[in-house]
Amino acid sequence: MILPVIKRKLRWVEDNSYRILTAIGVRRSQEALTAEAQRYWESPDAKRWESDSHWRTAEVFDGNDLWSRIGADHLRRVDRAARAIGFTRPWNRIVEWGCGGGANAIHFAPRANEFVGIDIAEATLTECGQQIAAVCDTPWKPIHIDVADPEAAVGQVGECDLWLAYYLFELLPTREYGIRLLRVAYQMLSPGGLACVQVKYPDGTLATMPRRWGYRSSIAGMTAYGIDEFWRLAMQVGFVPELVELCPRNELDVRYAYFTLRKPD
Repeated sequence: MILPVIKRKLRWVEDNSYRILTAIGVRRSQEALTAEAQRYWESPDAKRWESDSHWRTAEVFDGNDLWSRIGADHLRRVDRAARAIGFTRPWNRIVEWGCGGGANAIHFAPRANEFVGIDIAEATLTECGQQIAAVCDTPWKPIHIDVADPEAAVGQVGECDLWLAYYLFELLPTREYGIRLLRVAYQMLSPGGLACVQVKYPDGTLATMPRRWGYRSSIAGMTAYGIDEFWRLAMQVGFVPELVELCPRNELDVRYAYFTLRKPD
């Protein structure tokens, strides 16, 4: 019992040291963090990897139905947002950036004419495709990307009606990288299309602030945005933010904001 407590304390000290360094302006470069992220997601044997990638076989989903409920909850949120803003067009093509092991895809793909999954790991794209095939015959298009060049995916997708990013933005190597992804989403969406993006927001304490160190040590705490800040960033990219829904806590983590962003007609 003592050893796990000591390990948790050491992780806490390490994590907060990284945040202090970031706060005073001592930061790793975006290039270095991007390379670290690439190495992590391309290493399926890494500890926690299946859980972080939301594979159905991951330990965190063993003996429960959480894996399936994740995507069902996200679909309900999108349907609710669409009703609220009068978004009635068909979802001919759906893009999910960071599709992981298919927890969202199995719920969204049956509603689409084509489902496009974008991810860093080839193994994850294979897993996602298998999960989709088990529930529907919607055409599946996997796109493998390099972390350093997300823009390369734009030409491979074409226009989409719905762009999804769940449990992704907090894993990004830097906050600036998140702005790049918003621009990619804007380019991929057809006029009037929706981007549904989940981000973590800080609560003002050191432990919830973004950091620019130690990607592998605590990946879900890398990046956070203030709620009003992300709203403004989306507007700067060209989006019309339609609404935001807050989730202070769920079964996986805390402090989530779900944004619904519309590309102008």
